[in-house]
Amino acid sequence: MKNKIFNLNNLSKIIKSKKKQGQRIVLCHGAYDLIHYGHISHFKKAKEFGDILVVTITTDKYVNKGPNRPYFSQDIRKKFLASLEEIDYVSEVNSASAIEAIKQIKPNFYCKGQEYKNIKKDITKKIQDEIKHVKQNNGKVIYTDEITFSSSRILSDLELLLDQKQLREVKNIKNSYNFEKISEKIHNLKKLKVLIIGEFIIDKYTYCESLGKSGKDPIMMFKKNETITLIGGSGAIANNLSQFCKDVKIISYLGKSNNYENFINKNLNKKIKKQFLYLDVPTIQKEKYIDKDSGNKIVGFYNFDDSVINRESQAKLKRFLSNSIKSYDLVIVADYGHGLINDEIATMISKKSKFLVVNSQINAANIFHHRLNMFKNTNCTIINEGELRHEMRDKHSEIDLLIKKLSKIINTKYIVVTRGSRGSKLYDVKKNQIINSAAYATKVVDKIGTGDTLMAMFAILLKSTNDPELSLFVSSIAASHNVQSIGNSVSISPNLILKTLQHLI
Repeated sequence: MKNKIFNLNNLSKIIKSKKKQGQRIVLCHGAYDLIHYGHISHFKKAKEFGDILVVTITTDKYVNKGPNRPYFSQDIRKKFLASLEEIDYVSEVNSASAIEAIKQIKPNFYCKGQEYKNIKKDITKKIQDEIKHVKQNNGKVIYTDEITFSSSRILSDLELLLDQKQLREVKNIKNSYNFEKISEKIHNLKKLKVLIIGEFIIDKYTYCESLGKSGKDPIMMFKKNETITLIGGSGAIANNLSQFCKDVKIISYLGKSNNYENFINKNLNKKIKKQFLYLDVPTIQKEKYIDKDSGNKIVGFYNFDDSVINRESQAKLKRFLSNSIKSYDLVIVADYGHGLINDEIATMISKKSKFLVVNSQINAANIFHHRLNMFKNTNCTIINEGELRHEMRDKHSEIDLLIKKLSKIINTKYIVVTRGSRGSKLYDVKKNQIINSAAYATKVVDKIGTGDTLMAMFAILLKSTNDPELSLFVSSIAASHNVQSIGNSVSISPNLILKTLQHLI
């Protein structure tokens, strides 16, 4: 059988040759996760407009249609498409849109289904960009009017995408909200003014390959490859929330020297207001070394000085906080336990905040001295199960019992406990009610920043909607995107969340 599958670069050369022969090129693009009769009809109609039909797919990494998607891997999807008589060539696009395929193939006709004709319904705005690039390359956009079905709807109706826990949760949400209502609530987040307080962290990921045991020492040797530098900590929280809220401010500290300020100015969203203390300590850096083949972390290093900040800097921080807190609807504290926040500062934040959400984290550097009860009055405290068990010095008791015990120690309205692949739990103290939320990630690449993403999304949704169940559900969806990429490399945006919710709900 003729080989139809090529990478995009090689395919563009083949297509260029076909064009010189006077043949007209038609391009179709999509996920094509579950091929159905509507797709077949679409391909047949598309082929009528030209001589060569090229079909490109979105690679697995960029298919954003909800949990456990794509159902079929990119290799299976390509092979199935190549088996169809109407299709002449198949390739893949390693991005979220067809733009790269359009640029390289330069089709005479770009075919989409009738359901894409109303571009106002396109949440991501990708269709508009694709149309622009088609026209720039002297092509024409065609909408076929064949019968349409939805792969997502079919898979959803067959209940193939979600486990029983996820299905129950989605059905509960659908009983109270439709997609339009949730979309409206997410767009309303723009009105919120959010202040973020916490340590700014520079996350570095260095990929390396194993060389084997040293010839002279009893140690493993590795060859360094590329290093990726990302904004982490309170900076990553601010970056994500700046996608949802128009007024976001961060208060943190940097080192006076080698402080990454140029990198921060380049990579922190320009809309974010920032106030930094400049201390005689390094800007916090956390570096992980990763095996490039397996993706497993080999070792990690911290570079920081968590000495108590001096009186002068503490007085300046108090002024920053005193002048800012009163102007913000919501205060989010990401306390990583590296010296920015002490008891006095925590008490001040607790007293002055209109609405306060706190995540006080335990990590390798602070495990022997950090605690969760510095903040005396919060609307919500968010921790993970390990932190809860550490705080309560209890390894084996039921998690619900420990959450209720913690609620008697800290003065808070809600407690959220994240549990990795087991999802999360929310305790409504006033109602004495526990709400469970499933985990929606299909694969785990890196957990770093996932709790921060959930906290940030939960905080703004709880403040805006006063609906803890909806807030936990949507923030769990946001966290599922974070955990599937390295560190905070994926920007959590309204479009990303809404596209997933659109396929779920």
